[in-house]
Amino acid sequence: MQLTTGVARPTPTDLQPGQVLARVVYAALNPVDYRIPELGVAARTMASFPLITGSDMAGIIEAVGPNVDSSIKKGTSIMARIGPAKPQGTLAEYVVLDKGTWTTVAGVDLKEAAGAVTVALTAYQSIKPYVNEGDKVFLNGGGGGLGIAGIQIAKLLGCHVTVSCSTDKIQLCKDLGADEVIDYKTSDVMTELTKHSAGMALIVDNVGNSPTDLYKRSDSILIPSGAYIYVGARMSFAAIWNLSNSLIRPTWLGGQSRKFVRLNVKTVDEDLKQIAAWMADGKLKTVLDSTFEFEKVQEAFDRMKTGKARGKVIVRVAGEKVGQSRI
Repeated sequence: MQLTTGVARPTPTDLQPGQVLARVVYAALNPVDYRIPELGVAARTMASFPLITGSDMAGIIEAVGPNVDSSIKKGTSIMARIGPAKPQGTLAEYVVLDKGTWTTVAGVDLKEAAGAVTVALTAYQSIKPYVNEGDKVFLNGGGGGLGIAGIQIAKLLGCHVTVSCSTDKIQLCKDLGADEVIDYKTSDVMTELTKHSAGMALIVDNVGNSPTDLYKRSDSILIPSGAYIYVGARMSFAAIWNLSNSLIRPTWLGGQSRKFVRLNVKTVDEDLKQIAAWMADGKLKTVLDSTFEFEKVQEAFDRMKTGKARGKVIVRVAGEKVGQSRI
């Protein structure tokens, strides 16, 4: 990964119908931003190279293409998500954005807006379609970016929320609204779940490899109409083995009957607007860990890779005034 200068800036004449040109003020990092480039040769089957990485941003509109709503002007604040396999990512001073990949964020801090995009979209899409007000949900991995967004969104949807997290993030999860917290460092998550939390409508697995038998034992936790949503990006061999057996086998041979969904987050315009509205109302907050200057983006990735970040890792790309680039 290297910082490249002298790259041609997109111009208003490059814009196609529905597109806008935006200046990136802040970009937020996600694990997928480094995992695809680090796949080596295999990465070329997933993305075009050279690749400008980065999925999330908040910034300022610099130019508007044809057929864009007349209320959108130069200087409008926005947040946006670019798919991780796109050659033009958000770790750049300027990006061209297609219709439906961005929304306005009036009254929202741009740093917080950048940090919310993918984690809030993922949390929203893993919870909203599967719950009703009053339902009980379990978020496996409540202290990471997905869990932080998920706790708040589940509470906004009127759910009773149980999460697992490490000891040092218990208070954070409680402050965000979690009703019950299981410390996976000092307790067996499955024992605690089956003891106290039967009757769940939803399990969202943000971890993927611990507990390795979470889906295998989901029939004892979820109601018959409940769903298990798999979000975690990585799985251990034991977790893959248990999951495969549970999905393939009939119930009389130890398989599970509860609905299983492998979530692939999508950039949906209505979902972005809902997230922005909650943020503008102060109902959905981004927990920020640290901010790095653009020239130190590798240090930002190193921070995220430690797994110790307490919230989102942000990169400041440019100033917030219209036309203001690196300062």
